[in-house]
Amino acid sequence: MARPATGTVVEPKGARKSWAIRFRANGKRQSVTLGRPPEWNRRRAEEALADELARVRAGVWEPPKPAPVTSPHGDVEIEDFHAFAEQWFEGKMPEIRPQTIDDYRGMLELHLLPFFGRHLLAELTIAEVDRYKTSKLREGKLAAPQINKSLRLLSQILDVAVDYGLMPFNPAASKGGRRRVKELPPKRTWVEPEQLLTLFESAPKGHRVILATLAGAGLRVGEACALQWRDLDLATATLTVQESKTPSGRREVDLPDALVTELWTLAATSSMTAPDDPVFVGRRGTAQTPANVSRRLKTAITAANKQLEAAGISPMSERVTPHSLRRTFASLRYVLGDDPITVAEQGGWASPEFPMRIYAKAVKRRSKLDGGALEQFDAALEWAQIGTKSDSGADADASKLDTGRSKRQARAAN
Repeated sequence: MARPATGTVVEPKGARKSWAIRFRANGKRQSVTLGRPPEWNRRRAEEALADELARVRAGVWEPPKPAPVTSPHGDVEIEDFHAFAEQWFEGKMPEIRPQTIDDYRGMLELHLLPFFGRHLLAELTIAEVDRYKTSKLREGKLAAPQINKSLRLLSQILDVAVDYGLMPFNPAASKGGRRRVKELPPKRTWVEPEQLLTLFESAPKGHRVILATLAGAGLRVGEACALQWRDLDLATATLTVQESKTPSGRREVDLPDALVTELWTLAATSSMTAPDDPVFVGRRGTAQTPANVSRRLKTAITAANKQLEAAGISPMSERVTPHSLRRTFASLRYVLGDDPITVAEQGGWASPEFPMRIYAKAVKRRSKLDGGALEQFDAALEWAQIGTKSDSGADADASKLDTGRSKRQARAAN
């Protein structure tokens, strides 16, 4: 016997301002936004749910279709925003990453649809967009960057409506920033060179090398977690990023000699070095995850800060993240005198202006240090040097790899 159709009423709560109902129909979970109080209440929402479930049981349920109206700019039929946004989202999903899908779905369900869902596209005016922006500011639940993120998503959707001839112009388009909330400059964090080696030494077991790769190769944490042994050419001290969030992110990176040595050691002691195996694995032998790397980094920072304070060196900010180590990478490369265009290419930035504007001040930092901080700063620069190892040194690393493999094979045979 088929499972009886059931559903739930979703009341306005938190960021959701409208009543809604959820139920299963046609083998999929359906969600219908009803409206806001006081026009809608629980009794009316339960009645709407009962009506929908009755149609599902009778086999006659169809997705709700808004009544079309004639556009004042032609004979084109206009849908309401809810229906058009759902159509846009379904068409967009195959093009975007899973994390972006989740971000878009959250922005739509929690913010855009509760506010604009019952508007006809013709009713979406500049005044309505500004009213939405003002309402989000008054709620105080979203920071300026998140409000602007939702407005950019709204603009993307309405751009397509304009392309389809359903709207004469995009009211969410931001000309001169007038449709956006003013954002304060972000407070960016990075690990200073004099803090770096202490951070490595304080990393939990098995995590030093991935933190070293983030700082030495400028990888995003997702890029590092996705790294496979086929992507490393330790003989030539290069690393290839095959997949990235941006076109400029797919790149070949020159590796510092010290990092190459650490990766040779990892290869020699790892039981998973087939071309398709992940370079960085967790306890279960699966690829490391960004969330786990972030947690282990926090642990390392806590331990490292105690040592830094004891040595009279400024501690790291608690807001440091794996992404902060990309900024450290840029700082090291600039202090070592690398060409700005090369730094941008190696780090996967589309333009050298961005890393130069934020990180070039690291070049002047050394002159302000003395004592132990200066020694640690110079030690980090030595660690980050590229192309100073002799061929015999590379041969020694390769020999260590062969020795490690032989020992593993001997253990397996026994």
